[in-house]
Amino acid sequence: MVGKQPIVLLKTANERRFLPIWIGPGEAAAIMAKLQGSDPPRPMTHDLLQSVVEALEGSVVRIAVTELRENTFYAVITLSTNGSELEIDSRPSDAIALAVRVNAPIFVADEVIEESAIELENEPEQSEQAMVEEFRQFLDDVSPEDFLTGREPPGEG
Repeated sequence: MVGKQPIVLLKTANERRFLPIWIGPGEAAAIMAKLQGSDPPRPMTHDLLQSVVEALEGSVVRIAVTELRENTFYAVITLSTNGSELEIDSRPSDAIALAVRVNAPIFVADEVIEESAIELENEPEQSEQAMVEEFRQFLDDVSPEDFLTGREPPGEG
């Protein structure tokens, strides 16, 4: 949480850059619940989507945050079924909530990283806890205008 708004942080492979995406509380709860290993008594929307894909003998190949347009992130879910792949338009938070359920890889387009990611100034061997603390300090000091001058922070619209 940043203030009252949940945020998802996607970390680049080199672990030096982070992409912050502001998301809704429902999607944040769905992502956190799965990451913490808790299963609801009844399927949530993302669990239902996972069940539908599996019932149709498909699989989630990957998800990708593909672009930032007019201050809104866009994503696609790539499904494999019957020997072919389909790309389904999605909000990043829904795609991520599905990815954590099926263990699918999460990608972000290079252009999105270049435009919106932030880089922390830490040593590569710095502990994850220290990186989190540095990022918390960054969030305490940052304003939405620091990301995109004159516009709201990027989110899902």
